[in-house]
Amino acid sequence: MQFQLSDELIEKIEYLIEQKNDEELLLHLEDIHHADIAEILTELELDEATYIIKLLDSDKTSEALMELEEGVRERILDNLSPKEIAEELENMDTDDAADIIAELSEERQQEVISQIIDEEHADNIVELLRYDENSAGGLMAKELVKVNENWSVTNCMSEMRAQAENVTRVHSIYVVDDRNKLKGRLSLKDLLTARSNAHIRDVYIPQVDYVNVHTPGDEVARVMQKYDLEAIPVVDEMGRLVGRVTIDDIVDFIREEAEKDYQMAAGISEGVEADDSIMKHTRARLPWLVLALLGGFISVTVLGTFEDAMEKYGALFFFVPLIAAMAGNVGVQSSAIVLQGLANNTLRGSLMKRLIKEVGLSLLNGVVLAIMLALGGTFLLGFDYIYGVTVGISLVSVIVIASLIGTFVPIILDRQGIDPAMATGPFITTSNDIFGILIYFSIAKAILGF
Repeated sequence: MQFQLSDELIEKIEYLIEQKNDEELLLHLEDIHHADIAEILTELELDEATYIIKLLDSDKTSEALMELEEGVRERILDNLSPKEIAEELENMDTDDAADIIAELSEERQQEVISQIIDEEHADNIVELLRYDENSAGGLMAKELVKVNENWSVTNCMSEMRAQAENVTRVHSIYVVDDRNKLKGRLSLKDLLTARSNAHIRDVYIPQVDYVNVHTPGDEVARVMQKYDLEAIPVVDEMGRLVGRVTIDDIVDFIREEAEKDYQMAAGISEGVEADDSIMKHTRARLPWLVLALLGGFISVTVLGTFEDAMEKYGALFFFVPLIAAMAGNVGVQSSAIVLQGLANNTLRGSLMKRLIKEVGLSLLNGVVLAIMLALGGTFLLGFDYIYGVTVGISLVSVIVIASLIGTFVPIILDRQGIDPAMATGPFITTSNDIFGILIYFSIAKAILGF
C-alpha cells in the first residue's frame, strides 16, 4: 500500500521525540521507505528532523537526505557536526556525497572530508568536486564494475563479485586495457556462456557509447535518451574510464533544469524554493519586474505620441489591450516551441526555412483571428467597419512580428552561449507589447490618415 503522510503520524512522531522513546520511534520508522522518511523530515521542526537523522541507520538517512529539497537539507546539515556529516557520506555513492559536500562552505568541506575514514572514498569525492556540477564529470559516480581485457573468464568472475559489493546497481560491465582505457562492454550472457579458459578480449563487445568528463549534462541526457541507456561510461581526456552516469542522476538533472527554465520563463532570475527567505525571492524576481516596468514606461511613451489620434478616433483605444495581449501570447508560444527544439536538439534546418515556416504559420493564424475580430467588432460591438479593417490588418502584422521575435531571440541567445530560457516570459511579453502598440497605431495612422 502506498505511504500516506497524515497529521496523526506527524503528531505521533513528534510525541515520541519529545518523550525520547527511541525504541518505539524506530518501530514506527523502520519499514518506511527513505523517500517517505524525507517527506516526514520536511514536516518536522529542524531539531526534530535532526533527532531522527541521528537516530536512524546511516544507510537509510543518507538516502533520505538526498530526497530532501536543497533548502531543507542545508538547514539539517548545519545542525550536524562535521563528523556526523562524514558518517552519512560514508554510506553514499560518490556522486551523491559530492553533491552534499558542494552545498557546504569551503571551511566545512575541509572539516567534513577530513573526517571521512575511507580515504579512497574521500579522494573520489574530492575528484568529483573539481568538475562543473552540470557536466558529465559532475554528474558521474566513481562506483562501477570494470574488467581487464586480458583477464580470464574465471578471474573476471571473482573480480566482479568484489567490485559489485560497492555498487548499488550494476547496469553494465565495462572493459578496459592495462592503462584503464575504455575498450568496450561485456554482456553478462556472453560471460556466463564463455569457456572458463577464455579471455575477456575474446568475448567483449567493442561498441560502447560514452561521454567525456566535460560533456555538458544536457548532451549526456540526449545521448542516454537517444540510445535508451540506463548508464553511460565517462572517460577523461586520455580515454581512461573514470566513472559512469546513471539514469537516476540524469532524471534529477533534467528535472532541475526544467524547474530552472520554468522559473526563468516566469521572470525569476535565480533558483528559489517556496521556503527561501523574502530577500532571496526579491533578488530573484525584482530584476524582471524592473524590466517590465521600464517596458511599461516605453509603452506609455509610444501611446503618448499618438495622443491626437486617441482624441479623434477614441475607439482605437479599446483595442490596445487586445493587440498587446495577442502580441505577448504569440511571442511566448513561438519561443516555447523553439526552446523545446533547442532542449531536445531537434531544431534542424536553416534560419531561412524557419523564417518561411513562421511567417506562413503566423499569417494563417493572423488572418483567421483578424477576420473574427473584424466581424465581431462590426456586427457585435457596433464599431464602424473601417475600425474592423484597421484592427484586423494591425493584428495580422503584430502576430507576424511577435512570432518572429519569439522565434529568433531564443536562437540568437543560444548561439551566443546565453541560456535561451531568458527569452521567454517577461522579456518576450514586454518587447512584443511595445512593438504591438507601435505597429497598431502606425497602421491605423496610415489607414485613417490622422
